[in-house]
Amino acid sequence: MAEEKEIGEVSSYFSHVEVAAIKLSGTLKVGDKIHIKGHTTDFELKVSSIQIDRKEVKEAKKGSHIGIKVSDKVRPNDTVFLVK
Repeated sequence: MAEEKEIGEVSSYFSHVEVAAIKLSGTLKVGDKIHIKGHTTDFELKVSSIQIDRKEVKEAKKGSHIGIKVSDKVRPNDTVFLVK
């Protein structure tokens, strides 16, 4: 079974562009696999792009507020895990 490490929390979701805003408590890179879990949310996805202040970045560090494209609806306070 894959090991998971908590790396952030969803702060908001923008349905019209399917983007999750996430406050990071760990490092995240483009290409990483993440698992987003909450009361009614539970899915994994590969990070295809990360944006900070609407600018593309390859990596985001702890403390960053990022935006990522998601394949399903997420909700505030959903937990984001890095899948190893």
